[in-house]
Amino acid sequence: MSDPRAKVLITGAGGFIGSHVAEVCVEAGYDVRALVRYNSRNSWGWLEESLHRDAMDVVAGDVRDYPAVASAMRGCSAVLHLAALIGIPYSYRSPIAYVRTNIEGTYNVLEAARELNVGGVIVTSTSEVYGTAQYVPIDENHPLVAQSPYSATKIAADQLALSYFRSFELPVTIARPFNTYGPRQSARAVIPTIITQLLSGATRLNLGNVEPTRDLTFVKDTAAAFLALLRCPGLAGEVVNFGMDEEIAVGDLAALIGELMGVTVELNRDADRVRPAASEVQRLRCNNAKLQSATGWQPSFDLRRGLTATIDWMREHQEDYKPGLYNV
Repeated sequence: MSDPRAKVLITGAGGFIGSHVAEVCVEAGYDVRALVRYNSRNSWGWLEESLHRDAMDVVAGDVRDYPAVASAMRGCSAVLHLAALIGIPYSYRSPIAYVRTNIEGTYNVLEAARELNVGGVIVTSTSEVYGTAQYVPIDENHPLVAQSPYSATKIAADQLALSYFRSFELPVTIARPFNTYGPRQSARAVIPTIITQLLSGATRLNLGNVEPTRDLTFVKDTAAAFLALLRCPGLAGEVVNFGMDEEIAVGDLAALIGELMGVTVELNRDADRVRPAASEVQRLRCNNAKLQSATGWQPSFDLRRGLTATIDWMREHQEDYKPGLYNV
């Protein structure tokens, strides 16, 4: 997977993290085939405004459709699988949608890669698979605890991927990002929720639980971690955490964003945004030693710098968000 001339398939390339990963791979010299979800408008998601869109081979399809996945993968020497349903609240409403996309979609990627003898597969996981931290920082040996239907499907997808390594010697690596934020993130996430409410003129923020802590990585650093993993041989069959080894409570995060935007914020606990008590992950903090040791990855953005860049971008894209509407 280390050959920069290789053709690489990126699933979910039109999404928040996927579009950044596609761009950084183009910049590194890879021949990128970007799989975006088919839609009748022929929209390529966030790749529509990418400066690198013309340098990519963009194909439309659906990871739930095996023929589409296999066709997109043909001729590729590596796959970065990022396509997924990720919103936790919506997984309470439609668990089966997460089963079909996150588990069956991952099966399609793995099976196609096995059939086509692809040289390397990176499957994207999530820190949500750990549940509330039983110790910190959380390393890759931490127990897996499904506290939401979303996290359950990601655990299943991860284990399926590792079984393909053990059963078929498919060279699979699990990338496990903690909480990524930055330009292009959907409104369902907490940082866009805070910023868009403040940009709309509100100072009293509607949020859910504000006590949980999160380990926040700027999206360009997450994309750089994917690239580092793509370039790094010898991690087949391994799980690798992506994160900062820092944590901040949601309430403190809201206050920090307010400070950066010159606003004193008040917090309103919105019952519609509160997750079931046993489903809320209370604490996350990443042990990133494995990533750093194996690849030499180091983040370029601290939290203040990353939040400032995010605020600036969202100020220019306010029309893409509906701050008065809670979207699960």
